[in-house]
Parts: sequence; structure tokens; C-alpha cells
Amino acid sequence: MRHFLKETDFSYTEAAAVFESARKIKQFRGRMSSDALAGKTWALLFAKSSTRTRVSFEVGLSELGAHVLYLDQKSTQLGRGETIDDTARVLSRYVHGLVIRTYGHEIVEEFAKYATCPVVNALTDFLHPCQIYTDAFTLAERWAQPGQPLIESLRGKKLAFIGDSANNMANSWILGGALFGMKIALAGPKGFAPGKEIVAQLAKDGLENNFLYTEDPLEAAADADVLYTDVWVSMGQEAEEKQRLEEFRPYCVDSRLMAAAKKDALFLHCLPAHLGMEVTREVYESPASIVFDQAENRLHVQKAIVSALV
Repeated sequence: MRHFLKETDFSYTEAAAVFESARKIKQFRGRMSSDALAGKTWALLFAKSSTRTRVSFEVGLSELGAHVLYLDQKSTQLGRGETIDDTARVLSRYVHGLVIRTYGHEIVEEFAKYATCPVVNALTDFLHPCQIYTDAFTLAERWAQPGQPLIESLRGKKLAFIGDSANNMANSWILGGALFGMKIALAGPKGFAPGKEIVAQLAKDGLENNFLYTEDPLEAAADADVLYTDVWVSMGQEAEEKQRLEEFRPYCVDSRLMAAAKKDALFLHCLPAHLGMEVTREVYESPASIVFDQAENRLHVQKAIVSALV
């Protein structure tokens, strides 16, 4: 049984095929239907609220022919203490796939251990692989030469991640960047460096530890092909908001940081964005910003990921 819990659950060759499949799906959307999941039911099991993840998966799975069932913690017995292994084994008798958005990464790992249907990680506190595949695809759309496989255009490119360099998006760029052959530079305050868990994951997957961490955002942004940021206060960190806003203030992506990157550098944000915090409105609304292409592509790439699993 194939699952997609982390970026490296697909090999480089398989990731390349996902990108090419997503390109075809995007090209023909609205003019070509698919029955890849006809007669199947997929469940979205979400412990965290969502806009893009929920809508893109509901629409995407429906366009693949599936019936989609949305479940949150309150509408299942998980909220009352039923074990994950029991829930996974029961739901596997009803549905043909599970998309899970939750807190601890160990939760999706346990679901995958006991489920007899594909499990897709739609976000944990450790990784967000669907987002990273989407982001990389979005960049490759811009960079690939005619006739060049999309994924090959990523090799050697530098991405600068500015902000909380210990969060799930930073982790996923470290892991995904290593898989795609990219250079990843991260900048964040003292105490927010990438953790030992992501370093251990790189070693486990046999990938080179190819990232740079610095407290200087200008150093990270220097000569970058793309600048990336995320919210400073993620779900579950609300109690730390005041402290985080103060510590991260020097890490706002503004015109000064964009000027440190390459002249044609792009800007990405996984959204939702808080303008004036992690990014200025000037950068967010600039021609360098492709955040809405990025958001749209969640639909196409996730359809490609699910199709690869089934």
C-alpha cells in the first residue's frame, strides 16, 4: 500500500512523473474528465481548519470521480478518545483513501501503519509535502525550457526561506529541496533553527544535508532565485503570538530583501498571508509574487499525487 506522508515517499523519478501529470491535468482541466476514482469514496479527516487544502482536495477528488466525505474531530469518535489504530482500521473498511490534516506527524504515521487504503498527509506540524510539491511545480512552470522535464529545472536553484526556520514549511523545503537538487538557505531568529528531526530525516533518506541556516536574512536572500515566507504564528502557537511577533519583526520580506536576491527572483507564500508582518504589501502585490498561481496549483498537483497512489 502506497502512502504520501513526506516528500521522499516518492523517488526523484516518481516526483518527476507527478509534475508531468500535474502539467497535463492543469492543461486539460475543464475539457477532460477523469474516472480514475469513479465509484470510490475518499475521506478528509481534518483536525485543523483549512481553506486551500480542504477546497483543493474536495474539488480535485471530485474531478477524479470520487465521492468526498469531510470529517473533523468533533464529528468522529477520535474527539472522545477512540484510538488511531481502531479508527484507521474501521475507516479503511468504508473508504478508499484518507487525506489527513493534523498536528503531530506521528498521527499520520500511525494511520498509515494500520490503514488498508492510501493515506495522504495534508499537513502535520513536521511536514507539508503536498504544499512543497505544489510550490516546486509552480517554480518549474516558470523555469523549465521547452522540452525539458519540469523537475530538472529546479536543480541548482536557490530558495531562501525567511522566518520560522523550524516550522513544517521550512522542514519540508529542506527535505524537498534535497530531493529536487535545490539549494536551501533559511533565516530566522536565534532559537528557531531547523531541528535535529529534519536532519535525522535527511540522513534516513540518504540525502545530502544541503541547507544553510543563518540569523541574517540578507545573507539567506543573497543571489536567491526565490524568496519564501510563511506566517509567524501557526495554529497551536497562539499563546506565543506576542513574543513571536517581536522576535520575527526583522524577518519581514520587503523590497530590501528582494533586492538582495536575483533581479528576476520570485516570491512565494503558502497563504494565508498577514501583510505588514511576514511580507509587505509591496512585495505581495508585485510582479515577482506568484502566490495565486501557487494556490491554484494545489488542485492540479494533489490530483496528480492521488492518481500516482492509486
